Amino acid sequence: MRIIKLNAIDSTNSYLRKLCANGDLSDFTIVTANIQNNGRGQMGTTWVSEKGKNLTASIYKRFNYLEIEDKFLISMLVSVSVMEALRALNIRNLNIKWPNDILAESQKIGGILIENIIKGDKIDGSIIGIGLNVQQTNFENLPRATSLLCLSGKTYETEEVLYTIIDSLKRNCEELKAGNGDYIKNTYHQYLFRRDKPSTFKDEAGNLFSGYIKGVSDNGNMVVILEDEIEKHYDLKEVTLLY
Repeated sequence: MRIIKLNAIDSTNSYLRKLCANGDLSDFTIVTANIQNNGRGQMGTTWVSEKGKNLTASIYKRFNYLEIEDKFLISMLVSVSVMEALRALNIRNLNIKWPNDILAESQKIGGILIENIIKGDKIDGSIIGIGLNVQQTNFENLPRATSLLCLSGKTYETEEVLYTIIDSLKRNCEELKAGNGDYIKNTYHQYLFRRDKPSTFKDEAGNLFSGYIKGVSDNGNMVVILEDEIEKHYDLKEVTLLY
């Protein structure tokens, strides 16, 4: 395991992707930064973090034993690994808000951005970006955000949090490589926010509708039961789950 520590960078994912393009990286090459000037989230959103107070890291992991159609399994694996790491740090009431926002007490504590490197019909590897609020307490204009410090009153070191996540990630990668993908899928669904509860959604046109989340399909679409027991599958661009 190699860790590259930076003071400031536009995006740890972008930095790691450039390293990957310039040569072979060893498994679990990690880039961390005290501050990201252009941290990225899902669907082109930005990740805002106070300097030195939170975990901003990207991890290179080889998955050359997986097919392209298994790419959401990687997202599930990383989400579950973060969940288990937070439990090990005594954080409770955790959920995964589809597809991979990390919630505690129904508030956002972190997010994940995965960029896969494809070769032929295989996933050669993945750049796993993890942003986690650790010591930040001021979340101006972000009423649903929280941090480990806000939740527990304890000051965690970002390096301690990172190593706990890496340990969990390594353990689950071994499970997946051994063929135990069902464990990853089942655990992901156990943590899935608002599963089997009446929920409100917003479609691309801004229309609101109600339904029940039944789960997430293997390709990453959210499975929702609408009125009259109609089952529909939605991708990330088509629908937003509201709180």
